Amino acid sequence: MNEAERPTVLEVQDLVVRYGQQTAVDGLSFSISRGEIFGLLGPNGAGKTTTLSVIEGLRKPDSGRVVIDGVETLHAPLAVKAKLGVQLQASSFQSELTIEQIARLYAGLYGLSLPQRQIRERLADVGLQQEITKPFKKLSGGQQQRFSLMVATIHNPSILLLDEPTAGLDPQSRRQLWDRIEGSRKRGGSILLTTHSMEEAQAVCDSVAIIDHGRLQAFGAPKDLVAMHRDDPRVQAVAHGDVTLEDVFIGLTGSAIRD
Repeated sequence: MNEAERPTVLEVQDLVVRYGQQTAVDGLSFSISRGEIFGLLGPNGAGKTTTLSVIEGLRKPDSGRVVIDGVETLHAPLAVKAKLGVQLQASSFQSELTIEQIARLYAGLYGLSLPQRQIRERLADVGLQQEITKPFKKLSGGQQQRFSLMVATIHNPSILLLDEPTAGLDPQSRRQLWDRIEGSRKRGGSILLTTHSMEEAQAVCDSVAIIDHGRLQAFGAPKDLVAMHRDDPRVQAVAHGDVTLEDVFIGLTGSAIRD
């Protein structure tokens, strides 16, 4: 099945979110197909986190709509949550519980009745078979990331939201994480991720959306965006050698440091 024939899993339409007088997201629209890895890119304060909050159902937009697997988030929030998997930078698991207890708890929250054998098999799949009796807080950073991803996908969600999934990981842990994300995609899942690594986005994303000040600046496959903006004077001004996705990103959003 080619990309044009894939069903749409996530559709964001004309999203507007305001905080008082400030507009954090300003008419943002994009869609993600089944089996696609999609990067939502932007500098700090661009509106990425707010957009994710609306998709997760944590914030109601001022206007616009979000549809996941044909279900509008505002109309059926519980049904939508069952279709979502979420891995944030900072996990808020109960730190005193063992990872086996946490896995069983979250399986139950998703309505799954997994016997101990299956839970232990899933922990073994992410290399945590020796850590089953450890509390979450005792895991290393890489182990916590692997465990968080396992919990986020324990119910085989239609779409997985990843916020800076490889931040702080060493190259080996990063590669293992991407292998597991690719496994989720092969099982039919879609992935929406944020990252500040343009090199990573160019390497792993099928499509990306570059946003700034809550507005869409560019959308498409990374190689297509590079080709499209190669001769843009703003991109040429920051490029050193062959134009990359990072050059396009900085050219479109500016080189000023954002807090």
